Amino acid sequence: MIEKLSRLEEVELREVWDNEPGRFTPWLADEENLGLLGDTLGLQLELEGMEIKGEGFQADILCKDTEDNSWVIIENQLEETDYKHLGQTLTYAAGLNANTIVWIAKKFKDEHRAVFDKLNEITDERYRYFGVEIKVWKINNSVPAPQFNIVCKPNNVTRSISTVSTNDWKTNYWSKFREHLLFKNSRFKIYKPQPINAVIFGIGRAGFNLEARISKQIGRIGIRLLIKIDDAIAYFRQLYSENDSIEEEIGEKLEWEENPNKIASVVSLHNSDHSPEKEEDWAKQHAWLAEKLELFSNVFRQRIQNLDPSDVPLEDVDDTE
Repeated sequence: MIEKLSRLEEVELREVWDNEPGRFTPWLADEENLGLLGDTLGLQLELEGMEIKGEGFQADILCKDTEDNSWVIIENQLEETDYKHLGQTLTYAAGLNANTIVWIAKKFKDEHRAVFDKLNEITDERYRYFGVEIKVWKINNSVPAPQFNIVCKPNNVTRSISTVSTNDWKTNYWSKFREHLLFKNSRFKIYKPQPINAVIFGIGRAGFNLEARISKQIGRIGIRLLIKIDDAIAYFRQLYSENDSIEEEIGEKLEWEENPNKIASVVSLHNSDHSPEKEEDWAKQHAWLAEKLELFSNVFRQRIQNLDPSDVPLEDVDDTE
């Protein structure tokens, strides 16, 4: 006997968010909701700011794609798309040097979808144009649930992992690691494996990232916390002031590199028992990397959220030492 089933009921967007800048934009900028959007698009999004002002414009949301550190513009619209917002999104992208545009609307008109499809066709892979429709659903009196539907996207996003050349060992290495993370249902995701030495992941605050790194030349793998932000030295020293408790939670000694004359301050954990040149050892390496990524995230995430550069006197941050 088939039990009686409920039906999904679409909710009017304005019933959930009565105001775009005051309600919808802050909701979307929340880490969990931005993660949902990123999962839908196949991007790793890290919030940089809301209502970002430029020369004669104000972008709704500015993010970093933490995979390649490129800028992502998100334009919100709780109505049908229009030419005003189309022009705004292109202006914002040019003014903020963004590689990716995400235009979210209640409904995409065919002519605006055609513009994004054409832009995706004629621009190279560095530039990506996503058209996204948002809907909200509920069942009976349930809490409303959002749904993002992609209506236009760049052609290269559809490439399967199976199209990656297995002749390139680095791409193959990260492809296998991606499979491991998916199998473990990890919070960390790799969307486009590439022939690179390191893969970057967000940790919940702009300017801070986790990195999984491999080196065949040195014969080791590792996890690093990168601090690439104004006042990086101050942030680094606040974390270092807790190094004893941090290392106790990690369970191992870490390498602390302030690097005043370099791009980033770094906290590292390396494993020289596993060399990436040994393909038969990759499964163990991927398990180690996944475990330490989770551990670094658990140990550092809340501490990073609580950091305040004003807690370190300016005279204590001397880049000349």
